Amino acid sequence: MASRKDEMWVWTGYFDSRLSRSEGRRVPKEAAISTPTLEAVAWAARAAGITRMRRKPEMSHPSRPFTQEGRLEISTKDALSSTGAESKEGVLQSIGIRLRKQMKETKSADAPGATKGPARGNRQQRTQRKSFKQKAGQRKKKFGRK
Repeated sequence: MASRKDEMWVWTGYFDSRLSRSEGRRVPKEAAISTPTLEAVAWAARAAGITRMRRKPEMSHPSRPFTQEGRLEISTKDALSSTGAESKEGVLQSIGIRLRKQMKETKSADAPGATKGPARGNRQQRTQRKSFKQKAGQRKKKFGRK
């Protein structure tokens, strides 16, 4: 919990789509992404109109002390007035929506440049991706037995 009433803390885990609500996600799945970074959350907060913020990258959430996820310390008055929300939940949702929108834009920009595999004539690279694993239902024969 924030030590002062004039600031609110925004943890990156609030926007992690891999977490459930009981594990610490505070926005709906439509406003969450997988593995959010502190820089991405800060960018989304700036896009939402929040100007007064401070980054703390070395901090870890009390319920997740094994990860250093980082947090943003945001001015409460600035956040509520710039987003038009009435509570912290509204501020988090507006940040999450911008974060998700930015993630989709970067994915769509990267998609045409991504190739699915090696070129058709490149024999060496095609052989590198072959798998020699056994089929799932069969056992390996040992010494002529089934």
